Amino acid sequence: MSWKTIFCALSDLSRVEPTLTHAAGLARLHGAHLDVLSLGVARDPATHYFSGAGAVMLQNTFQYCHEEAAEIDTAVRAFLEKQDGFFWSCDQGVAQIADLGHHVADRARFADLAVLPMPYGEGLGPELAPLTEAILFDGRIPAMVLPDAPDITLDPKRVVVAWNDGREALRAARDALPMLQRADRVHVVVVDPPVHGPNRSDPGGLISQFLVRHGCTVEVDVLSKTLPRVADVLLRRAQDVDADALVMGAYGHSRVREAVFGGASRYMLEHAPLPLFMAH
Repeated sequence: MSWKTIFCALSDLSRVEPTLTHAAGLARLHGAHLDVLSLGVARDPATHYFSGAGAVMLQNTFQYCHEEAAEIDTAVRAFLEKQDGFFWSCDQGVAQIADLGHHVADRARFADLAVLPMPYGEGLGPELAPLTEAILFDGRIPAMVLPDAPDITLDPKRVVVAWNDGREALRAARDALPMLQRADRVHVVVVDPPVHGPNRSDPGGLISQFLVRHGCTVEVDVLSKTLPRVADVLLRRAQDVDADALVMGAYGHSRVREAVFGGASRYMLEHAPLPLFMAH
């Protein structure tokens, strides 16, 4: 198993260089093709406009979006033309924020992995969160979500895999195999496993067996929830083992529930200081 197409969707000019730096490095490392989509996004819903002004306002909005997409595309091409060691392609498009998922998913679904900036944070556009969800849910491909940090490694040697015996966690671990197989050690972290479950005597045993058969060196860490959030426990363990990346299933609960009440996925996408490999 390998990653042969890596996808980036960029809607923020300030994130072009840092995101493409890591995406290009991954493409070079894994011998993959890098496909980049530059997006101009209409961030205000069309229903916001006054009656009678809709056509003019929409025309002006989409004119701005085309200009924004062209500006991002110019920056993308200027960056990629200086790179070597991999093939790349780029395209541009425009979309309303409400229809972003469909537009992005049509391109993302033909890739093996997406590389994205963190969707939450000060000064970031409102389209980054639905863009990330579109790739995970509608494009149905995993995403490497990168924090704004200078010391990110593209070839992590110590990786934490968050394990809860769920479908999302298994999908993430399976999709991350090209990265996990290159790591020196994979820590499967299980937080408060059920005491009456079928795997209660060996939590994390089956996933560790699966990873070992794929050539990974695995250690299972069973931890108690000693901090307010499971996400806090995972991040603490990642810090303790000096992990370079964290693999986890995305949105085990509904997106609405996580948006309203919070959840491990949402918290990680806001606060994780290391790259997150996520799949749904």
